[in-house]
Amino acid sequence: MSSQSQDEWGEWQKHGARGMTGGQALAQEIERVVRAHGIASPVTTRRGLNARLRYLDSPAGRAALREAGASPRTVRDWYARRTTPSRASREKIDTAYWNRRRENLIRSGQLKRYFNNEGRGVRMEIYPVDQTAVPEKYRRPNVQDRSIQARYVWDDAVDAWKDDDFGTLDEIWDDLIADLDSDWVAYAYVSGIGTSA
Repeated sequence: MSSQSQDEWGEWQKHGARGMTGGQALAQEIERVVRAHGIASPVTTRRGLNARLRYLDSPAGRAALREAGASPRTVRDWYARRTTPSRASREKIDTAYWNRRRENLIRSGQLKRYFNNEGRGVRMEIYPVDQTAVPEKYRRPNVQDRSIQARYVWDDAVDAWKDDDFGTLDEIWDDLIADLDSDWVAYAYVSGIGTSA
């Protein structure tokens, strides 16, 4: 973000505004998309548990279970149906599932393809910072929800998300909002974003 935009927006949380950087919002939205297209049934149900174990039934999947804290013997017992995973073990299974799913979506390129949408990108709704706790005299006036078509940034955004590179995500965000009107600096920080292909 430029020094000018920092001067104009100032210490945005100083008077009680709530939100996050645009880069953080991008990371949250990518994570939401990953989770929205995964197994819907919770791991606490038999269906959700069995679906996750089926997904993880491969050398890479079993390695993910071990990385999540399950011992090789315990994993063998689950697949041989000698034991039923405890509540704590189900959390490990859920962690392993989401970690493995994330890796598969990145490796296959499916996540980038989803957001790139054959060059059309995705429609993005931008929700400005929540100023409800800000005293009236300090509120930024006329900051409304905005909608943009986000194209050509998703390969870099997914790579930065994968690496937890919030600096790059913030730079990508600055590029996205640069096409807004002269008040674009009001969207450097947001309460969230939403996308649809």
